[in-house]
Amino acid sequence: MHSFARLPTLIVHPFAWWPTLIVVAVASFTDLRSRRIPNWLVLPFLLLGFLVSPWRPDWLGIRQGPWHGLGQSFAGFGLGILIYGILFLMGGMGAGDVKLGVAIGAWVGPMQLFWVLFWASLAGGVMALGWAIWGGFLKDMFTGAADLVFGWRQRGMHRDPDPVVAKPAKHYIPYAPAIAVGTLMSFFTH
Repeated sequence: MHSFARLPTLIVHPFAWWPTLIVVAVASFTDLRSRRIPNWLVLPFLLLGFLVSPWRPDWLGIRQGPWHGLGQSFAGFGLGILIYGILFLMGGMGAGDVKLGVAIGAWVGPMQLFWVLFWASLAGGVMALGWAIWGGFLKDMFTGAADLVFGWRQRGMHRDPDPVVAKPAKHYIPYAPAIAVGTLMSFFTH
């Protein structure tokens, strides 16, 4: 019975569940297959997030009016740009990942986006570790991650022109599946 304790979030966000599920599934597939997340997928999803936001209930399931929902969409959008944008500028993820995260923020709002970020970081860490062990580049991964975290002092907030972690020929790890796991988990923990 305890596993169903989080189902009210699905009831609160029924209009967000199915479109989000479809978008993160397609984004994960395309990112794994071609290392890209297409704009034709995330940009309409982002726009729809703003368009449906006036009907968004708050986290208790209470609809507080159209301006509250729109404000939540803009806050989720802004938080997504802030967090994912910083990671992009540091060279830790691609622009498609940023657009996907920002679009999800517009759909779910800032409070649930914090849960998306939490679960996505855990899923991404596990995936990266497994990918690096399976691919035989565990040392390169830790070197690249250390440079991403600690190398900003030497290069500033500019992207490393040749990052080890994000170089497609070198060990690019698609992050859309981690964002997908984080997003879906957030519906059960928010």
